[in-house]
Amino acid sequence: MSPAATRRLTTAQALVRFLAAQYTERDGVRHRLIAGTWGIFGHGNVAGLGQALVEYREAMPYHQGRNEQAMVHAAVGHARQLNRLSAQAVTTSIGPGATNLVTGAALATINRLPVLLLPGDYFASHAADPLLQQLEHPVEADVSVNDALRPVSRYFDRITRPEALLASALQAMRVLSDPAETGAVTLALPQDVQAQAYDWPEEFFADRVWRVRRPAPDPAELAEAVRAVRAAARPLIVAGGGIHHSEAEQALRALVDATGIPVASTQAGKGALRHDHPADLGGIGHTGTAVSDALARTADLVIGVGTRYSDFTTASGTLFQHPGVRFLNLNITAFDAHKLAAATLVCDARSGLAALTQALAGHRVDAAYETEYRTGKARWDETVEAVFRADDDSAVPTQTQVLGALDAVVGDEDVVINAAGSLPGDLHKLWRARSPRQYHLEYGYSCMGYEIPAALGVQQAAPGTPVWALVGDGTYLMNPTEIVTAVQENLPVKLVLVQNHGYASIGGLSESVGAERFGTDYRHRVADGSFTGAPLPVDLAANAASLGMDVLRAKTVRELREALSTARAATRPTCVYVETAPAPDALPAQAWWDVPVAEVSAREAATGARKAYERAVADRRRHL
Repeated sequence: MSPAATRRLTTAQALVRFLAAQYTERDGVRHRLIAGTWGIFGHGNVAGLGQALVEYREAMPYHQGRNEQAMVHAAVGHARQLNRLSAQAVTTSIGPGATNLVTGAALATINRLPVLLLPGDYFASHAADPLLQQLEHPVEADVSVNDALRPVSRYFDRITRPEALLASALQAMRVLSDPAETGAVTLALPQDVQAQAYDWPEEFFADRVWRVRRPAPDPAELAEAVRAVRAAARPLIVAGGGIHHSEAEQALRALVDATGIPVASTQAGKGALRHDHPADLGGIGHTGTAVSDALARTADLVIGVGTRYSDFTTASGTLFQHPGVRFLNLNITAFDAHKLAAATLVCDARSGLAALTQALAGHRVDAAYETEYRTGKARWDETVEAVFRADDDSAVPTQTQVLGALDAVVGDEDVVINAAGSLPGDLHKLWRARSPRQYHLEYGYSCMGYEIPAALGVQQAAPGTPVWALVGDGTYLMNPTEIVTAVQENLPVKLVLVQNHGYASIGGLSESVGAERFGTDYRHRVADGSFTGAPLPVDLAANAASLGMDVLRAKTVRELREALSTARAATRPTCVYVETAPAPDALPAQAWWDVPVAEVSAREAATGARKAYERAVADRRRHL
């Protein structure tokens, strides 16, 4: 018997060749699993993966990042835009390059989005020990800073011998392509092992297809779900991000059209129904609409589809107040399906919704219930029109008027990205999503600094699509560096930079919990130690321009509309900078959120806030 064919390559070269041959397939459509690699090179990866990416640059596209965390955000944006069917890899040096991955990895795993992390590591041989940037542990010599990635990764391995890659690479691809297990995957690569040669079996480099399954619901679970829906007088669907990941939007619409059950959406699920569908009630929970939250308080059956029920969605356990409320959760992960003591449908969202629609043939909610929620929707639509409208085009716009101006400019295909600050609350309540991919809110981790790099990943995934990153001044200052990458790769992302001189969202929260807005303004320090002086003389528009963006400054509502129209048509990275006016009539939260208040204090603001807190927390329920 002749020996199996082999190819002699370094570990890094073998990994790049392997990654270039991996594919996903769902519904007969094939995607490249690892579409490209982001990298910042240092002594932990330049001679290994850096050399391999040069050697095979025609097979593996490379993107140069400026910040390691930002590279993960870009890869996450790419994966979300492509419904998790394609991912990107991120490589860094050892030391700070590797630890900078932790925040991005946590974001990816919390949001169930695939990204492959390839940090450099110490010498497996310990030939150079300690080496530059190595963390020495006095009793565990196999520990490195990369171990910080273990709790935020869905799969982790350190490749201490070349042949160990054979099994680990396959496990990594399995997790990345698994709709129930996906998240950040880390293969820590000791720098000496990256450069070591090995005789790799040719089969390792053959094209490999990872089929993304659509498991159907269990018949007994489906029968129980049908009984629950038929028995409910006031059912409400909570649409989560799993609907988008499964491409189940049409299946949801078919169920709603057939049954009349209304839909409220989480941040990740918004857009599951188009905003003008008569059953779409908008966001739910702390940042939800008045109509969604009113129905949630009286719903007797809550049907969660692809949601993990964060505290924003449940208003920290105070939202669902019907005495006999029960839950039915359709989710591809049993972990999420069993939350709130629900009846479960553990299956793919599209398969489950289609089966539920068929099994409920002929069932429809009472006409009076439909009239009730449609009337509430119409009232909320009037509220949106009022806060979007600007009666004076020469006035400085409020933040909600900025959103109104953008709403008037975007097309159905545009993507609007946001993650943190006061904008997520306004967007969840007000934004009128016109397509499944238009509303891109990262609110599992609510990570400041996500928006700009994520816009790059989305733009790579959807060339020719207008992609908008909406950021406040606080978020911008966290992570503007990938503007340089956008310029370098000629990615025509559009940045809407809102200047309100501080952390607006946390400022409001601080005031409500008795912390008196301390430390939330960007202002000069005054004699008593507080930051209540004049705004800092910081020109963020000039900063964006210095990084290579075209910048349009808008001082009035009219100028803002014109600038947004210009930016949408631009073929280069373009920033629209606007300083907003305070909005005393900003829409308040429609439901509570639990942020514990000091139990004792000598300050009146805190004692008053504690009394309000105790009244609100009394409404919390344990759904058992």
